[in-house]
Amino acid sequence: MSEKSTSQTSHWLSELPFSKVNYVLFLVGIFVIALGYILMATGELNSVQSLSLSPIVLLIGYLVIIPFAIMYRGSEKKSDSR
Repeated sequence: MSEKSTSQTSHWLSELPFSKVNYVLFLVGIFVIALGYILMATGELNSVQSLSLSPIVLLIGYLVIIPFAIMYRGSEKKSDSR
C-alpha cells in the first residue's frame, strides 16, 4: 500500500496546477496591487491620485488580474487522430 501512495503522490507533484504563464500573470497582478498602494501612500490626502486613481488600480489588480491568473488555461494542443 505504501508503494501505491508514493506513486500517486509523485504523480500529483509532477503535474502542477499552474503553468509558467499563470505565475507570470500572478506576479503582474502583485506588481499592479503594489503600485496601487504606492499611489495611495504618495498622494496627498484629498487628491485625485489617492481617492480615485489608486482604488481603481487596486480593483483592477484584485478583481481582474489575480482571478484571471488563477483561471487562465493555455490552449491545449489536440492531437489529430486521422
